[in-house]
Amino acid sequence: MPRGITRINKRFINPLMLRLAGMGPMVDLEHVGRRTGAVRHTPLMAFRGGDVVTIALTYGPDVQWLANVRHAGRCRMRMGREVLSLGAPRSLDATEGRARIPQPQRALLRWPIRCRDYVELPVLAPSPLPADQARDR
Repeated sequence: MPRGITRINKRFINPLMLRLAGMGPMVDLEHVGRRTGAVRHTPLMAFRGGDVVTIALTYGPDVQWLANVRHAGRCRMRMGREVLSLGAPRSLDATEGRARIPQPQRALLRWPIRCRDYVELPVLAPSPLPADQARDR
């Protein structure tokens, strides 16, 4: 995607999307900056299938959150009413990644988005969302 759209998303759209985390496929991915050590939150669409979570890399594989997670070898994700501890990401080819995504998102990722990059993250440990956060949902 063009850099201008990326900047607009980061500044205005992402804070709004984080408020939707936990609803449907919207998640809050918590990761640690590899240079700053700061805790970061990135809104994404993610899909759980058993003991793995699949994410379509709509901005491509060179995104900062993925570099941070690869460096740390782990992250956390608020998904639905759970907080998942996740392990190191593994790249998937487009066919396998797309097959793990339900419709209608799969159709959108195929065309018009034309996403070719996907990763899976193993679920290491799920835990319930803390009561104070669950009430806010």
